[in-house]
Formats: sequence, C-alpha cells, structure tokens
Amino acid sequence: MAFTVAIDGPAAAGKGTIARAVAARFGLAHLDTGLLYRATGRKVLDGAEPVAAAESLTPADLGAEGLRGPDVARAASEVAALPEVRRALVNFQRAFARREGGAVLDGRDIGTVICPEAEVKLFVTASDAERARRRHKELREAGHEVSMEEVLRDLQERDTRDSARSAAPLRPAADALVLDTSRMTIEEAVAAAVATVEEKRGKAG
Repeated sequence: MAFTVAIDGPAAAGKGTIARAVAARFGLAHLDTGLLYRATGRKVLDGAEPVAAAESLTPADLGAEGLRGPDVARAASEVAALPEVRRALVNFQRAFARREGGAVLDGRDIGTVICPEAEVKLFVTASDAERARRRHKELREAGHEVSMEEVLRDLQERDTRDSARSAAPLRPAADALVLDTSRMTIEEAVAAAVATVEEKRGKAG
C-alpha cells in the first residue's frame, strides 16, 4: 500500500532528522529531495548546464562526497529556483513517493507540489537564530571554517530565494501540521511527528 509522508521546511529546521526517524519507525523508504538539488548544484559547479545536470542524475550522484558544503548548498538553492530543473526532477520524486510500502520525502515543496495527495504533511520550522546555531555546529564539525554571522546570512538569503521563487515557493501546505522545533529536543520533535503519522495511518488503515 502506498502511504506518503511529506515533510517540508527551511534549512536546519530539523526536517531531515525527523524524516529519517519517522521512516525508521514505520519501516518506510526515505528520500531527502534536497540531495537531488545538491547533486545538481554540484554538477553545475563542475561546469554542467543546470537542466542537463538534473536530467543526468543517477543514484550514485546522491552519494557523492561534499554535497553538504556551503558552496553546494548555495548552488542547490540557485538551481532549485529554475522551473526547468524542478520539472526535470518531479517524476523521480513522485514515483518514489507512491512506491509500494510507503515513503517519507523531505524537501521544500513536497506537500504543495510533488505530493499534494500525501496522507501526512508536516512543515518543520524554527527560528533563524536556532537554525543558524544548528547549521554552524554541523558545518564546524564537518571541518568548514565559517562564522555564525556567515551562516545566518546564508540561511536568510536561501529562505528569501526559496520563498520568493515563482516555481514551487517554500510555504506550508494548507493542510500541513506546522511543527516549530525552536525549543524542542530532537526526541520531542520526533515524538510529535510520529504521533501525527500514527493517527493518520490509523485512519487510512
């Protein structure tokens, strides 16, 4: 049976962590759709044309090294603003979402564009300051020398780009549960998401 959990939200709000935990808890396949755009951005940084880069993606590209770096993140946000790139990646995401056994997808437009029919829709957010703190810690632990001010500025620029783009802007679906993780522990945020999925699965089953 197909059962789709769509988890959207801005960078460093915790949607990836929640998505992985929900997928593990319910035995669902997981796709971090941001990796599609990061892998496309990586190819563009290497000299490829954006649409050609998106159309030529392979599963191996999603496991390439360096996809979490700040330069790739900026390139990903820039290519994601191109309608042609988004169209090139839509079918891959939709097929994954409706696979037998169910799936969890996290990204920016899963509940609004990719899977508006998803059984569960979450929009995970957090304050700018808290997201910057989390991302700064993540980047420093990965060996990137960046200041908190740089991280905050980069996040805010990405938020503006993602929210203002004409193609699939970042926003909660009308029927999404908004989960603000600013003052939540990881365990609390995951528990809230799991409770929502359990409720929806009960109704679906």
